[in-house]
Amino acid sequence: MVEKAGQAIVMEPPCFRSSIAAVEEYLKGAALPVAGVVAAYHMAGASFGKGARVYVTRAAEEYGHSGGGRALIDNFTQAFGEDFDGSIYTVTDYLKAGKAVVSGVELEIIPTAEAFDIGIPEMGAVYTHMLGHDCHSIVPGPQGAKAMIAQLEGCLERGFTMVLTSHYAPEDQGYVEEKLAYLRQLEGMARECKDRESFKRMAGERYPDYQGENNLDMTAGFFFP
Repeated sequence: MVEKAGQAIVMEPPCFRSSIAAVEEYLKGAALPVAGVVAAYHMAGASFGKGARVYVTRAAEEYGHSGGGRALIDNFTQAFGEDFDGSIYTVTDYLKAGKAVVSGVELEIIPTAEAFDIGIPEMGAVYTHMLGHDCHSIVPGPQGAKAMIAQLEGCLERGFTMVLTSHYAPEDQGYVEEKLAYLRQLEGMARECKDRESFKRMAGERYPDYQGENNLDMTAGFFFP
């Protein structure tokens, strides 16, 4: 969330009802109206920020309404029931790659394989869906790994000093470099291994302190379908 000129621009809406209530309470206490919702990877949670303009790229709309993002929404709705707000936002404004201004806030829209990252030049920051330097990532196979590596290399090239995500605390350039090394290691392990189990075993041995074993399970499935 970016606060400017007495209003809030929300980068990725909250999806769980408890999170929606917490953010709404904060905004009410701070007297900050929601001027816009920029929905990159999360299109659910449409009960939040009703009446605000919703900014999305065409690719992100497809991802969230009918692609992989929609599949995740359906899975979460089934898994969490009423705790999860599975309602999907209706887009009011379409973004294109490059510079954009949303309610007075300058952004950089950076297309990715699924949707888009959001550069916030005033803060020297970029929002991306996931980083988590000490967590296993969901890596959708060899081509997915290459796309993620290119995406993170782009963050470094643009000089962003802070990385904001939906699933972790703020991280810095050093953590981006750690994740790049991890992704390159995964590529090499996938070439060395013959099946999912040997791949998971090797990853567990090389990264014994990493969280997110379920993510590693999914990655193994993508590399060894």
